[in-house]
Amino acid sequence: MTLRVGGLTPLSTTDWPGLLAAVVFCQGCPWRCGYCHNPDLIPPRGADEIPWEEVLAFLRRRQGLLDGVVFSGGEPTLQAALPDAMRAARGLGFKIGLHTGGMYPGRLAAVLPLVDWVGLDVKAPFADYAGITGVAESGTRARESLEQVL
Repeated sequence: MTLRVGGLTPLSTTDWPGLLAAVVFCQGCPWRCGYCHNPDLIPPRGADEIPWEEVLAFLRRRQGLLDGVVFSGGEPTLQAALPDAMRAARGLGFKIGLHTGGMYPGRLAAVLPLVDWVGLDVKAPFADYAGITGVAESGTRARESLEQVL
């Protein structure tokens, strides 16, 4: 199983405070937020996916130039291949960052030991989440994820 990558930003100075990072945009998201800034990443498969091996080849060329790799989305924790992808990037010497909406608290708990930094997107008061995401109980799951990160 390999990570489905919907996009790659080769250099970001804003996605990880204080570090130079590449951003790997993971394909797929179970929520339907009306203001989503990456709507092309919502479907589980994308028209312009980048093979994970190409991402790894890019990261190998950036060793010593970048500080870290941020896994963003879509929703990275949607994919079972995320932990292995994080380990592969760490094996190249990169710090590992994660941008998540917190929709899978159990999966988040599994990858927290693999990350150096987490950006958790809290979208609204938890009671209002279903109206934003289109998914019942999404606020409960986001709260559980926030508690884990804290």
